Amino acid sequence: MNVHATPGSTSPAVDPARITALIADLGDIPVITEEKVVRKRSRDFFWYSPILNEELSKKSADIVVLPRNEAEVIRIAAACAKHRIPITPRGGATGNYGQAVPLEGGVLLDLNALTGIEWVKPGHVRVGAGMNIGKLDAELRPQGWEMRMHPSTKRTATIGGFVAGGSGGVGSVMYGGLREPGNILAARIVTVEETPRVIELRGDAAQKINRAYGTTGIITALEMPLAPAYPWLDVIVAFDDYKTCLEFGRDVARADGVIKKLLSPIASPLPEYFGQMRANCPDGKAILVAMISEASFETFSDLIAGRGTITLKAPTVEEPGQIPAYEFTWNHTTLQMLKVDRSITYLQCLFPPDRFVDTILDMAAMFPDELIPHCEFIRFGGQVTCSALPVIRYTTKERLYEIIAAHEAHGVMIANPHVVSLEDGSRHKRADADQMGFKAEIDPYGLLNPGKMRSYIPVKA
Repeated sequence: MNVHATPGSTSPAVDPARITALIADLGDIPVITEEKVVRKRSRDFFWYSPILNEELSKKSADIVVLPRNEAEVIRIAAACAKHRIPITPRGGATGNYGQAVPLEGGVLLDLNALTGIEWVKPGHVRVGAGMNIGKLDAELRPQGWEMRMHPSTKRTATIGGFVAGGSGGVGSVMYGGLREPGNILAARIVTVEETPRVIELRGDAAQKINRAYGTTGIITALEMPLAPAYPWLDVIVAFDDYKTCLEFGRDVARADGVIKKLLSPIASPLPEYFGQMRANCPDGKAILVAMISEASFETFSDLIAGRGTITLKAPTVEEPGQIPAYEFTWNHTTLQMLKVDRSITYLQCLFPPDRFVDTILDMAAMFPDELIPHCEFIRFGGQVTCSALPVIRYTTKERLYEIIAAHEAHGVMIANPHVVSLEDGSRHKRADADQMGFKAEIDPYGLLNPGKMRSYIPVKA
């Protein structure tokens, strides 16, 4: 069985003899063994967190394996179970919590070749887990459909990585997060046993692989719901103060007749770091970044009612060389500032729906020199509220946890992005019981992304 690594140490390498035996069993399945390449592939965007950057920067797999289809995934799972070698599934590696970073070496399972649309039906699609979300949307749009939601990393993320990472994204203001019933229809997974099984999880059972970091099965295919593909407009509205910006965003989010995909209120001075969008971000102003359907723009404009000024109205474009508005929102907002100031980090907050405007402003006032507000309107349990990724001026780990504690004392739920395990990063501070029980069934040796579900005890030696 694997030896657990100490945070910050180099990943314990698997015995080279076992890696050699594994490669022999894999036959013609492509592998990468060159150390520099393997180490580079063993990273994601964990460096957003100075804490994770210290803990994970030396972690690496021993080998990258690149299956070309599900049959090869099954062969890899069997060989890893036989030799007791850890497996860390990898998609686009656009996550921020070290989900795709192997803590105990072993195999980095690159699933990007598992692409292709199996079928499209009215309102839903069946697709390989390695399918790039941007390419998926491009193939769906001529048929009048698009994904209900996607991360701000849409153009580099895979659908399997998005689901395994969890949460939501652009589109959640209309449809809620991935946890909402109906936002994942089915998942096909491979177990890690000496004789692997292929299991179809449908309906609520598919939630077993949502935000599980690949610990509860190797996802090979997903069935996802779709939304009508509207012509979208990127819109920026500037406001004199953040309170007015929040209140306008709330009004649009609650306007059920306005078709929208994104409502992101961002406080000054964050927009002043927005590069190619800088000309649309007046100094000292809060801005709302939005995606609005062309048909709803007139109503959206009427709702402004003199409170703000539209500084951008343009069709959403996603062609190479162009930057869509959504790449300045969600955690791309943090990235825009990190490009020039590596002393900052961020939090992930969920505000109480009955008082989110006041609570957001209260928290900003409590930490005026350390916190810059940035929110995302979402639906959560049927109610409009704000998720938030405020930018934090980082000084020490102790001070960061004081800021977290102050939020929680005010009823703000924190999904901590500065930890690697599902339990510590959960708003509920525990692993999902269904996911843990399912892991015992499909990963008896504890080989799938070990350390990420830290409370799991393998049922077999």
